[in-house]
Amino acid sequence: MPVLWVIAIVLVIAAIGFFLGRAWALKSANGDQRRLHSLKGYYGYNVALKTVVPAFLMMAFWLLIQPFYINSEVSKLIPEAEIAEGSNLGLVLAEVRRTADGIGNAVDAGVMDQKLATDPAADVEVITQKLKDAGQIVTSDVTPSVLVAAQKHRALSNAGRFAMSVAVIALAIAGAVWGLRETNAEFRARNVVEKGIRVLLISAASIAILTTVGIVLSLIFNTLEFFRLYPALDFFTLLEWAPSFSGRGGASSLGILPLLWGTLYISLVALLFAVPIGLFAAIYLSEYAGAKTRATVKPLLEILAGIPTIVYGLFALLTVGPMLLTVFGPDGTGWMGGGRAVMTAGLTMGIMLIPFVSSLSDDIINAVPQSMRDGSYGLGATRSETIKQVILPAALPGIVGAVLLAASRAIGETMIVVLGAGAAARLSLNPFEAMTTVTAKIVSQLTGDSDFASPEALVAFALGMSLFVITLGLNFLALYIVRTYREQYE
Repeated sequence: MPVLWVIAIVLVIAAIGFFLGRAWALKSANGDQRRLHSLKGYYGYNVALKTVVPAFLMMAFWLLIQPFYINSEVSKLIPEAEIAEGSNLGLVLAEVRRTADGIGNAVDAGVMDQKLATDPAADVEVITQKLKDAGQIVTSDVTPSVLVAAQKHRALSNAGRFAMSVAVIALAIAGAVWGLRETNAEFRARNVVEKGIRVLLISAASIAILTTVGIVLSLIFNTLEFFRLYPALDFFTLLEWAPSFSGRGGASSLGILPLLWGTLYISLVALLFAVPIGLFAAIYLSEYAGAKTRATVKPLLEILAGIPTIVYGLFALLTVGPMLLTVFGPDGTGWMGGGRAVMTAGLTMGIMLIPFVSSLSDDIINAVPQSMRDGSYGLGATRSETIKQVILPAALPGIVGAVLLAASRAIGETMIVVLGAGAAARLSLNPFEAMTTVTAKIVSQLTGDSDFASPEALVAFALGMSLFVITLGLNFLALYIVRTYREQYE
């Protein structure tokens, strides 16, 4: 049974328990709500919580433990000869899981029948072709041992989901019965529900933290695996990015410096465009615009932040690039050879960053005490002099923090770069040449049916870890500056 169906059934049981709990509480008080310790709704919520929380906890625990059990059973079917040099069992199991998912998707799509999917003696060439027809794999062939392991993986997964569904639904019913049995007029339902809500809120905060920790650990482990296969010194010092998918990484040059240079160069162009426009817009909205104008212009300006980045990418590809080409292309100055260049992606990204800079700067400028403005006006300064000599120096730490936050947003951008800047990894100062960034190469290295055990695929995690460290540092610096500024004027 699909997980969503199980969740829906548990929620239906909880809803039924909620109304039964309210009704049983009133019945125990002979219909007189004044004899109840708590409001009748609390009795219903008590039953609903005892239905939902244990059932969902079991589901979460089951979903966490089941992969480890399945991997331990499937790994017994993987011969040592299947683990190639430079690979490990974990990477082979990842290939098994991908094949198992592909078989399931092929069966669901009607490309492969259930009998063929579960036959251990099935022809691997037929299975491979069926998976290619279903679009589940592109180039690599399925080996016999991987096929047997994938079929075992799929069988264990289906059995585990069925057992989990039965156990979770049974526990939900037991929880509802438990809540109904303790429902009576003297039961302190409000106290129990409030304690339960507090535990749920603490759990939600813990899940957010643990998710972050899990993401970081995933990056770290896969990055360490990459550096086990590829020298870390070469990764951080080579001036060339030339992955070769023909071997196991021996002929590849995977230097991050050209990608890092393209990332910083495009981000710099974007900030040079966005910061002046965004800052001037913020000054106008906070110091010159009337209340009606501000109420109209600021929401319109912030609409830019809600446009999907793929739309910005298409805008760069179809509008900004051709426009720059007419001026700087072969018919103009001759500096620009094609529409995809650093300047194309930088200008488009700058347009996207304008609302980030303007909105944050506007809030920071408005936080400057009015007494500082009044004091400047009292000394005979004009409005422009007050802005230049009083407001901007006072708001400068906050504005710097806003710029750093915008910079971290620019460094992590992908779609605009893919469509606007090209895919060339090079070290160049010419803003009219095509370049690429770290995020664009992460996408390209993990796209397609490449061997996941190769350094050419695992390098994506090393790139992601490097980018994570850079953006995390910028965010910490920006938050530190903004927090210091706010403490000064609160």
